[in-house]
Amino acid sequence: MTLPGNNNAYRRLMLRIAMFLPERFRPAFLHPVGPTTVFFWAPTFKWGLVLAGIGDLKRPPDTISLSQTASLMLTGAIWSRYSLVITPKNYNLFSVNLFTCGTATYNFIRGALYHVQESK
Repeated sequence: MTLPGNNNAYRRLMLRIAMFLPERFRPAFLHPVGPTTVFFWAPTFKWGLVLAGIGDLKRPPDTISLSQTASLMLTGAIWSRYSLVITPKNYNLFSVNLFTCGTATYNFIRGALYHVQESK
């Protein structure tokens, strides 16, 4: 499926950039989940969620939303699994979702422990 608009111009730009890369990096750059596709850029930008989760480590536990962190935890786990089932495997998608699940799990535990202690 080709997208209308500047998709062809973008692809030509990526192919020109690939010509300047050392020969050994070209296959990864032109891979189906390389920078020439959305399958690379979507997970790359999703690393912002991981950075936000790491930033939340210093946040007071009483301000942690358990429902929000639970949803991040579950979607991270689900998408981690999905990224290894699809063809071709998308390791960028796998790693970002694994870290999203991990940071959300840690923050969820912090928030849950706080609420358990407060209810005593």
